[in-house]
Amino acid sequence: MIAYPNVKLNFGLHVVRRREDGYHDLETLFVPYLGIHDTLEIITGDDFSRTSARLQETYAAEQLAQGITPDGKLMITIARKEGVDWDPLKDLTVKAYGLLAEQYKLPPMKIYLEKTSPVGAGLGGGSADAAFALRMIAELGGLELSDEELAGYAARLGSDCAFFIYNRPMIGTGRGEILEPFDIDLSGYRIDIIVPESISVSTADAYRGIVPKEPAMPLREVLSHPVEEWKGLLVNDFETTVFAKYPSLWAIKQTLYDTGAVYAAMSGSGSALFSISCVV
Repeated sequence: MIAYPNVKLNFGLHVVRRREDGYHDLETLFVPYLGIHDTLEIITGDDFSRTSARLQETYAAEQLAQGITPDGKLMITIARKEGVDWDPLKDLTVKAYGLLAEQYKLPPMKIYLEKTSPVGAGLGGGSADAAFALRMIAELGGLELSDEELAGYAARLGSDCAFFIYNRPMIGTGRGEILEPFDIDLSGYRIDIIVPESISVSTADAYRGIVPKEPAMPLREVLSHPVEEWKGLLVNDFETTVFAKYPSLWAIKQTLYDTGAVYAAMSGSGSALFSISCVV
């Protein structure tokens, strides 16, 4: 079974308050972006893989990472052009298998992940991999789980993982796991993404210096305005701290406006930025 986990964009991101559990309450609009994605294949047992041979042929040894869980029930292979600088057994796709295996009897599986979406860019590529893996593992294991049930598991893996179960525009509140569908019409507009190669922003760094506060205008009210009026109204609170540390990101945002964007912003905690332009 093969899928192509896509990334997401945040249209507005408000850090509303700090919670007693150490997390923060957020408000954002998650929007799927299909132009950037990973390739994820999961097979059971010794089933034929369409991906493994291609990865071995395409990537050098230092660009591949592999692991097998101590019980031998799951093997994972990750390929990434820049190299894999994390323990493959701690990848969220492995955690997705383990989470379902706590409650259900699953067959042995193999995961092949070709990681082409940016890491540390605020686009949620790892969360997408986890959510897609949950759905695939459940199907391969014969589990009849609803989207709501899958989203419940996904929320335990990461704050924005649940969004990718639905993979449609949704308002996210709480840690980002409380979701409500939201209709938005972007026909007539083009979205472009810039991912600075030399900058990777940690979420912990992005939160440093953030002062939680209620937004001046509720997110839904801002989004009800035409896109051309979003500049100055639709705000990502993380830009304050991230731009202070990485002024080049602020410069990129200004360049996007200078070259015709009607709206530009950072996605999530960065470093990726996106622009919305009118289609002529």
